[in-house]
Amino acid sequence: MSQYFDLGKQTLWNPSNGAARLFLRQVYVFEAELGLPSGLGQMRDDECQIDPAALKTFAEALLEQHLRTSHTVMIALSEGFVATMLVLSERAGIELALPTGDPATWGSTRDVQVSGPASDTANQRTRLDRLQAQSRELSRFMAR
Repeated sequence: MSQYFDLGKQTLWNPSNGAARLFLRQVYVFEAELGLPSGLGQMRDDECQIDPAALKTFAEALLEQHLRTSHTVMIALSEGFVATMLVLSERAGIELALPTGDPATWGSTRDVQVSGPASDTANQRTRLDRLQAQSRELSRFMAR
């Protein structure tokens, strides 16, 4: 058995039940964290329809939150989910806008890690490059 994440009649991802269940639970967590709907509808009859406009807004906010934090544990906890959302966004034909402003000022004051790395432009670029590489690799394993 598997689940289908569809945009109209196009299947963007067809994961196993277990992967779909874990992914959807993470979606709910990040919807609550961001205070935004993800654009992923309810799973009905093994199918989940995706609203591309809401997905774009959600994925951009998710990417911005991920790149703006310098909290090492938060980065580790969210990196795989963010990469998965990048794959879905790309498959949906959504071009995500990167956060604006100077990355050196992106550090979040909400979740401060005293012993964490400094938030600087090179660090942000490195994390974005790593996310993009991870999403390309992950896409190879995300069946349609």
